[in-house]
Amino acid sequence: MHTWPVQDAKARFSEFLDACLSEGPQMVTRRGAEAAVLVPVQEWRRMHAAARPSLKELLLSDQARADLILPARGNAKRRDVEPLR
Repeated sequence: MHTWPVQDAKARFSEFLDACLSEGPQMVTRRGAEAAVLVPVQEWRRMHAAARPSLKELLLSDQARADLILPARGNAKRRDVEPLR
């Protein structure tokens, strides 16, 4: 993966984009630290489709998240607790 400083990626964006489309993902750095990656849209769609659902999608889903076995109410055993002194 080729690495581009952000100022080079901005100044030579067409070349940056062409490299992404012909060579694959391109890394962008800011002040020497990895900041972002430009990926072809086909790769983005593949990664997005393979990703797990987001927390929001899970919470809004109609599907069961797990099979929970819960005891019937009122049948729980309580332990004796010593009073505070």
